[in-house]
Amino acid sequence: MFKRALVLVLIVGVGFPVVRAAAQMDLSKVRVVTAGDEELFEVPCVVLIEEVAKRTGITWSKGEQVGGEGAITLRKAAVGDGVAAEGFKISTEVGATPRITVSAASRRGALFGVGYLLRKLDWGPRKVSLTQAIAVTEAPQYAIRGHQLGYRAQANSYDAWDEKTYDQYIRELTFFGANCIENIPFQDARPTPIMPLSREEMNRRLSAICDKYDVDYWVWTPADFDLKDAEKRAAAVRFHEQFYQDCPRLDAIFFPGGDPGDNHPREVMPFLEDLSKILPKYHPNAKIWMSLQGFEGEKTDYFFDWLDEHKPDWLGGLVAGPSSPPLPEMRARLDKRYKLRDYPDITHIVRAQYEALNLDQVFALTAGREPINPRPEFYAEVFAATAPSTDGFLSYSDGCHDDLNKALWSGLSWNPRQETRAILVDYARCFFGSAAERVADGIFALEKNWAGSLRTNEVVPATLKLWQDLEAAHPELKDNWRWQMLVVRAYYDAYQRERLIRETALEQEACEAIEPKEGRPPTEAMRAALKVLERVETEPTRPELRDRIIELFDHLYTSIKFQSSVEKYHAIHPQRGCMLDFLDYPLNNRFWLEDEFHKVATLPTLEARWARLEQLRTWENPGPGSYYDDIGHVGRSPHVVRSPEQRGDDATFWWWDNGMSRLRLSWLVTSAPNSLEYDHLDPNASYLLRFCGFGELKPRADEQALTATVYHTEAHTMKEFPVPPELIKDGKLTVTFDNVQQPGVNWRNQPRLAEAWLLKNPAKDEEEKGRRR
Repeated sequence: MFKRALVLVLIVGVGFPVVRAAAQMDLSKVRVVTAGDEELFEVPCVVLIEEVAKRTGITWSKGEQVGGEGAITLRKAAVGDGVAAEGFKISTEVGATPRITVSAASRRGALFGVGYLLRKLDWGPRKVSLTQAIAVTEAPQYAIRGHQLGYRAQANSYDAWDEKTYDQYIRELTFFGANCIENIPFQDARPTPIMPLSREEMNRRLSAICDKYDVDYWVWTPADFDLKDAEKRAAAVRFHEQFYQDCPRLDAIFFPGGDPGDNHPREVMPFLEDLSKILPKYHPNAKIWMSLQGFEGEKTDYFFDWLDEHKPDWLGGLVAGPSSPPLPEMRARLDKRYKLRDYPDITHIVRAQYEALNLDQVFALTAGREPINPRPEFYAEVFAATAPSTDGFLSYSDGCHDDLNKALWSGLSWNPRQETRAILVDYARCFFGSAAERVADGIFALEKNWAGSLRTNEVVPATLKLWQDLEAAHPELKDNWRWQMLVVRAYYDAYQRERLIRETALEQEACEAIEPKEGRPPTEAMRAALKVLERVETEPTRPELRDRIIELFDHLYTSIKFQSSVEKYHAIHPQRGCMLDFLDYPLNNRFWLEDEFHKVATLPTLEARWARLEQLRTWENPGPGSYYDDIGHVGRSPHVVRSPEQRGDDATFWWWDNGMSRLRLSWLVTSAPNSLEYDHLDPNASYLLRFCGFGELKPRADEQALTATVYHTEAHTMKEFPVPPELIKDGKLTVTFDNVQQPGVNWRNQPRLAEAWLLKNPAKDEEEKGRRR
């Protein structure tokens, strides 16, 4: 039953772990025993037995220990055990039979202890063991550790979950120390055909599930109407009271100051006071929380002045969401009696609070805003930077696609000293069993797939090979939805890279096809170019990868209701997880060239048609000694210098035409570079700076303001600035930009820059092109 092995004894709070000889414990024959409080341990006991049975097919017995069997004892912690209210203590004994003791002072603490044990077990079909002797006493560092699981149409999976799925998911969140979840009971009334229950019924059942697991039940309840409207305000108060009455458990009401909603705190605070008079009738210990999202200047000052004057007992604290004042500022101004909860966005990668760094445009176009997005190293950095100002977090999430991020945030909030890799290994061991170290490698590799230029990222094919090897080694995991998510990302990333390389080459070939040739009319040149571009359809790229991706997304809808398509899987919007819908979105300028060719055909003269075709042909290749930058593209902007504050999240990925824009790809990603740097210039040549973008632009060359000869501010139009010859004498040029941002203007309407050219001898170049035509 036992074999000797060197294992690690885990001791929390000690600087260095101790390694000693210990026995590997075979736990295939174990009885689960409760001691001290049967009711306290009823749910944790069921969770432990059921979760081991799901993983192994082995069902442990419950009751008194029988001779020859091992025992896992769940016991009420004694006063002298040093176990905190949400903490636990686990010890192991090796003898004739294995013994594991989990001590806790509360049902919640016992659940966390059971979760810890499940993360450390080695398991597989018909086997379960413990290869690490455990001696730990643990308690969470942060008081608030949770995730938003709103049952609403906007979610990319939650809206299709039934009670059983929610129950299982909330249970699994506790394995990593989560102690609260947040529902969205009112907002977003759009109908959806895949909700198994009415929102009113699911609201009640989520409350009951939280009560079952002793998990705090928060709700997010914005006022997306004018609070000065007396009729709507009164209806909202009545709606709240009915909801409070319906909930078996309710711990916190979160009212966002904005996003959505645009009410001044002079209207918000009396409204919350009215709610505070109703809430205790049904939930005496519940508190109201609010965020200052969208608050600036006077609004923020008004709120803190009101708070200093009234100091209400009904307020639990503040929530720091996207567009709130900075966390340190809020902590400094907030009365110490109140807590501060972070509300981090762990669900989006673009147009978000925490955008993916150095992301290739390909993934913004295809994977979109809300894809499967394990980002462990990035979010570990975010957590380290933000958590010390808070009392914990409850994340913004709109689906199960960010599941790994949830485990990471929960784990770090429990113990910030944990290594990120240790959390990933626990995640893999808990949900996948063996090969946990290799799976952790695979998760880190998926994050690196998104770092920098996709075309040159050799990590991507290696990541696919790693996950294909894991697939082959573990066919028993094929129906596991977490496994499916990680595997499909590996295939998806590799497929997009293969497409990018091929479609880039096809565009270059199409541009060569429209080069002027003696005796050939423009229409024939354009037909030749279109035929080249159409090869993506007549000769598909890596169809076996594409087929596997489609298969895995189908499995994901079956297994966890992840909605990767609007038409096929009922996603509410193309931005919401629809990785499948954009699987084959063109990664070159095929759409734009097709439309431009139609325009060329309407031009009145042969000379005008050839002139425009020459512009299209040389757009990104302006000739020897000239330079081109796709400003926002991480892999196509060699002359762009970004400021130290721009860590790779300075690009704005635009969303037009529901993601199916036919514009130039360079116009769909813009940036605000710190400068452009050029060298090896010809001191005897003349140079022209050309820019494409939107709005105002004030460039300087070597600190000298430039004067425009062409200046258009409409979207996708050009500006041109001749460079004074004396600035080129040293063969170098630095181009900077004055600030032209407009205070009070929405970010979508601010000036932006998409493309830049430094053109050598532009007049001579145009003369040469004319001769060729």
